[in-house]
Amino acid sequence: MKILISNDDGYLAPGIVALAEALVSFAEITVVAPDSNRSGTSNALTLDRPLSVQRAANGFYFVNGTPSDCVHIALTAIMTERPDLIVSGVNQGQNMGDDTLYSGTVAAATEGYLFGIPAIAFSQVHKGWQHLDTAATVAAELVRRGFPELPSPYLLNVNIPNLPRTEIKGIRRARLGKRHSSEPVIPMRDPHGRDIYWIGPPGAVLDGGEGTDFDVTSRNYVSVTPLQVDLTNTRQLDMLAMNIQ
Repeated sequence: MKILISNDDGYLAPGIVALAEALVSFAEITVVAPDSNRSGTSNALTLDRPLSVQRAANGFYFVNGTPSDCVHIALTAIMTERPDLIVSGVNQGQNMGDDTLYSGTVAAATEGYLFGIPAIAFSQVHKGWQHLDTAATVAAELVRRGFPELPSPYLLNVNIPNLPRTEIKGIRRARLGKRHSSEPVIPMRDPHGRDIYWIGPPGAVLDGGEGTDFDVTSRNYVSVTPLQVDLTNTRQLDMLAMNIQ
């Protein structure tokens, strides 16, 4: 089995190291990740400058670009054979609800999915890397299991509680929840007296009801959410048909 691994925390992040170590025991892995933290870059591709690829002492490739850049370059320039699966993570912090639209972790998996390859994004619910061994173990279990019941390619978003493996109650399917609007920006001044702004933290959970990823993980289950790329609002498309031919 050939697996491409990427992330958005950078090639030195503990999450991607742990994930690679968990998968290399039963798969042929290639790791291509950003040279530094690229969280929140969503599906951006770098089109305004050329990109460089370097290789670290541990064999990981790193790119001075986004997570999507990394997967794109891996599939079209680095790897000589098409991988069977693309995995992204393990991310430091959850990617649930609306977060998936901004997530570089999910974007790396999505880029692979757009190439027609099954892809899974893995994240821990909380930051700090506590019980990262659990996350890596769960990720390996899910990769080994596979998802033969799903049509290929599939795109899955997995969030894993920061708990010992013995305290994880199981794995549950989940729909995306929803957050309130993000907190306001944080205004500051730079050393030259110019106004600058930091993007504020994400908003509180608005929809964390039963069956959402927020709900499932809060009850110490791993959440698995199938994602789709088609953003078409089919209901409104039918409404437009009344007036637009």
